[in-house]
Amino acid sequence: MANVVSGLERFVAQGLGCAGLASGASCGLLAHAASIDRHAHHAVELVRKVPGARLIRLFAPEHGLWGHEQDMERVAHTTDPASGLDVVSLYGDRAESLRPSPATLSDLDAILVDFQDVGSRYYTFVYTLSLVMEVAAVVEVPVVVLDRPNPIGGVEVEGPVLEDAMASFVGRYPLPMRHGMTIAELARMFNDRFGINCDLRVVPMHGWRRTMQFEDTGLPWAPPSPNMPTPGTARVYPGGCLIEGTELSEGRGTTSPFELVGAPWIDGGRLAESLRHHRLPGVLFRPASFRPMFHKHADLPCAGVQVIVSDSGRFKPVATYLMLLVEARRQSPADFRWRRAPYEFEERRLAIDLLLGRGDLRPMLERNAALQELESVWNAGLQTFRASRESLLLYD
Repeated sequence: MANVVSGLERFVAQGLGCAGLASGASCGLLAHAASIDRHAHHAVELVRKVPGARLIRLFAPEHGLWGHEQDMERVAHTTDPASGLDVVSLYGDRAESLRPSPATLSDLDAILVDFQDVGSRYYTFVYTLSLVMEVAAVVEVPVVVLDRPNPIGGVEVEGPVLEDAMASFVGRYPLPMRHGMTIAELARMFNDRFGINCDLRVVPMHGWRRTMQFEDTGLPWAPPSPNMPTPGTARVYPGGCLIEGTELSEGRGTTSPFELVGAPWIDGGRLAESLRHHRLPGVLFRPASFRPMFHKHADLPCAGVQVIVSDSGRFKPVATYLMLLVEARRQSPADFRWRRAPYEFEERRLAIDLLLGRGDLRPMLERNAALQELESVWNAGLQTFRASRESLLLYD
């Protein structure tokens, strides 16, 4: 097993100088529950001990600083009980709350950002980072990204590239569903390609290779959000998050979110068998029964499938879950529904369209399009993305 050193650990070991900051710098920290070192010490504790650093303010994204809040649950401004520092929420009850006010950044010498991302376009932490970068550019405060591994590797990319018309808080920029980049590489893309132009500084990892899965890094996993309990969850998430755009349960309220998918009207055996006929690579399907303790179909018995990754090198999460949607809808067309409730501050457009990132894919799913036809729609854009990201990558 490798011994990957995270950006946080390098910053703590090397001090302010590795980020181009002078002694006495007043710093803010944007972090979450997974912002830990290899000994499970949190970034708040560690940054406060860096010689010459003055940590004066904390910032919290969706799910809060400590991961208390569930998806789309408001995060309140508060005080961190351990440090006594103010915690500025960047996820309130309105879209305007996602962007920090200039006043919360203007008295800083830098804002440090330490997020464990999961490698999927929809995961909102990277867009919180982008909004902080935009305000930091205006008030001329450096943004220091402490890099971390992409837990599902940095080689494979998959799925449609987001169209501008589908931009939202689950996709602000033209990324595919699985982008194969680290959070610092994404920050470089946002800054250089999409015109943010802030003073961006990166503390890169040491020892990370693009072929690594998270289990190869030697780093401990902490859930970056309440329903991301394991690296295995992250592995299925580029496809599994699509279930949020339906009235199927994505397994929230169970111990296996995004790996369990079902509903009270599904026949799990039939669904598993129909999915096996597709011969999708690197995945097995087990008929499953479960009862969510909260979220969709709370306290109701559901049937469906467990998605089991048998070969992470061959597994295609987007293809797998698109076929799951097709087969679930084919089995119960009268019961299958797209989600119509507000989704991530969006009340007009359907959640599934925002997640798919293109307006032409939902109609294709509704007519039970074959996987090859779906992939043909996005292959050209995916190849363009592969080429465009090359100059932004930080690791071999």
